[in-house]
Amino acid sequence: MENSLKTYIVAGASSGIGLELARLMLREGSTVYGISRTPGPLDGKPNYTHLPHDFLGDGELPEVPSNANGIAYCPGSIVLKPFERLTRQDIVEAITLNATSAFWFARRYLTNIRGANDASVLLFSTVAVQSGLPYHTGVAMAKGAVEGLTRALAAELAPGIRVNAIAPSLTDTPLAAGLLNSDAKAASAAARHPLAAIGTASEVALLGYHVMTQYRWLTGQVLGINGGLGTLIR
Repeated sequence: MENSLKTYIVAGASSGIGLELARLMLREGSTVYGISRTPGPLDGKPNYTHLPHDFLGDGELPEVPSNANGIAYCPGSIVLKPFERLTRQDIVEAITLNATSAFWFARRYLTNIRGANDASVLLFSTVAVQSGLPYHTGVAMAKGAVEGLTRALAAELAPGIRVNAIAPSLTDTPLAAGLLNSDAKAASAAARHPLAAIGTASEVALLGYHVMTQYRWLTGQVLGINGGLGTLIR
């Protein structure tokens, strides 16, 4: 992978897919600015700088004092409730964290990547947008907005900047811990996928890394990595 001496800005680099994406970038020789509430496991590592920010808060996004080759917005939420039990707060937080903050993140750091060769923006959706899963109303609404942002921004920023999104199914991350915290739950979740397995943060991050760094003819796409869920019938 030809990625040495590049710089990336990763929102949500303290946990889950964002953490694995940042780790991969660091292993490939890049500099990473990680933006999250807590420093996380990468704090103090060479070429890594943590910048604190709460994406559910009202504070200004921190300045990144460097040009960059790409930006990735990885924060997300999983609030699974029946439609009639969703509260106003549930909807506001889902849309704020997943969609609105992704918009402002991209807006804030667009100037950092404008001069880069093959600059890239990576966002995250969910399989629930296209597949129509029960109890996923809040997150599906919010991530549907992310898919719209992905395509509209890709059209507006071409040809200089590529914009894509990844739409995973259930992935083994701290965010999904409550859905996978027993053998029975994990087995049931795996069985819903044609590949009979749950995704891992590292394999989703690897796809994200390739989308950002390798596929120069790819933009405006929402790529599924979902074990076949919503695509295959068994």
